[in-house]
Amino acid sequence: MEQLVILLLVLPLLAGLVNHLFSKSLGYRSATLSVYGAVITFAVAVYLLLEVLVEERSATVQFGDGWGIVLGDPLSSLMALLITGISLIVRIYSVKYMIEEEGYGRFFMLLDFMTASLLLMVTAGDLITLVIAWHLVGVVLYFLLGFDTRSAVASRYALWTLVTYRIGDLALVVAAVLLYHAYGTWSLSEIFTHVTENPGEHIYFGMALEEAVGLLLALAAFARSAQLFLHTWLPYTMDGPSPVSALMHAGIVNAGGFLINRFAPIFVQTESVMHLLFVMGLVTAIIGSVLMLTQNDIKKALGYSTMGQMGFMIMECGVGAFSLAIYHLIAHGLFKGTLFLGAGSVINEARQHDGVPKQDLYTFVVERKSAKRNQPWLVMAGITLAVPIIILTMAHWLVAQDFFQKQGAIVLLFFGWITGAQLLFNTYRMDVQNVWRLVGMIIFSFALVIAGYVLISHAFDLFLYPDPAFRAEIYTAAHIDVFWFDLLVILTTAVIVAGWVLTYYSEQNRLKGEAHLNRLWLSFYAMVSREFYMTDIYAWLTRALLKVSARLNVLLRWR
Repeated sequence: MEQLVILLLVLPLLAGLVNHLFSKSLGYRSATLSVYGAVITFAVAVYLLLEVLVEERSATVQFGDGWGIVLGDPLSSLMALLITGISLIVRIYSVKYMIEEEGYGRFFMLLDFMTASLLLMVTAGDLITLVIAWHLVGVVLYFLLGFDTRSAVASRYALWTLVTYRIGDLALVVAAVLLYHAYGTWSLSEIFTHVTENPGEHIYFGMALEEAVGLLLALAAFARSAQLFLHTWLPYTMDGPSPVSALMHAGIVNAGGFLINRFAPIFVQTESVMHLLFVMGLVTAIIGSVLMLTQNDIKKALGYSTMGQMGFMIMECGVGAFSLAIYHLIAHGLFKGTLFLGAGSVINEARQHDGVPKQDLYTFVVERKSAKRNQPWLVMAGITLAVPIIILTMAHWLVAQDFFQKQGAIVLLFFGWITGAQLLFNTYRMDVQNVWRLVGMIIFSFALVIAGYVLISHAFDLFLYPDPAFRAEIYTAAHIDVFWFDLLVILTTAVIVAGWVLTYYSEQNRLKGEAHLNRLWLSFYAMVSREFYMTDIYAWLTRALLKVSARLNVLLRWR
């Protein structure tokens, strides 16, 4: 297994070096070299994962004295499979997509270096290697986003991304220094052993070491995974090549979830940080989802969709569902990468046709015929509220009878129930000819998705965290006081019900010309379309900083 881990890191690095040194002589064959290298790397990742599954052991390779450690454990092998698989698809897509671009060989060289950096990051077994790889990912991404050097917009937002990433990098560096100062080792396994055996032993900045490091790691994860206030770089980096957007949204932006899972033994000791993860993830998920709905640019809408999904991923970590967050980032990476690679075709088709294509789904959902009669609202309300919770409860009870004893699990069940109820509520509002057929299709699809989601996430839980005691500790760390828990549920329910009532009221009075309601919606839409004025605030702060810098230059006679 040790040879597999080394081979996994060497192959993309070697392909990138060959493309860099012999790019002129290789010409278009640089793409062939990169693709074949990616195929072999993917095969190695598959074999490594199978070895970890069958042998049930981890491989450790150390190159330096206390540093340069790389791991072949369940988390790294799973992430390596995701990274190599997506990077292979992106390379195959880029062979023809980038054929007319200048710097064809340079592009594939950067893809190889990005794959090598990501693989080094997920396999890092010590703080030095992790910090170096974490930093390299941001640097290589900067060159990929600014690949078209003629585009001022691409260069600007590539720099914006780099600056935002440096905020997270600085937090990770400080966390690494604190851990080394406390325990005198760079090795993650040794640090985790010390933390587990003697929690709260060291105090920094008036708080336990675990709390301080947890906050710094959370900040690093927030910057990399585009959480609120550190998210503005994500939707504006769409001027880079589409393959780069696919790779970034499918693999790079998910790094926050990986970082939290890698440092799970530390987050287990940090209840306050776990609560911060939940709140920040929840707010980011809501705002990202709302901003996605108001975009008229398909790639920007996908960018805000990624922001919302990353919020859900961080929120899952905040309720103790660490392994579920890994499953979420893998599922999100696969479907979001596909969406970005297909975005160009959608845009091209939209430019060639004046209207929406008359497909079967469009005809069934949009061009609907009037229903023969209205359905009893009481029956539909019962179905809306009862069916999702029954499906969710049965699915989770079948895989883990003690599931409902965990507070975080109840939170996830609650949000799953709200999602399912919202889906059926919207179905009731649709004026289709056969509403029962549509309701039956939705219930069947919902049950199938939930069953697969629950079974796979439970399998991930057993694979990543086989120790049941440690899994229980994670959920315990995410536990909040019963009063605040009940208050959160009540407030969330009140907001959702208010949304349903407002939707019903607006539709009932739509034909009556309710001017005050229209003004309210327009004001809200204006605020959302300006992205809650966050970009305007950042632009104002930037101009103010430049003015202050100019005055300092004059006063200090630097020019």
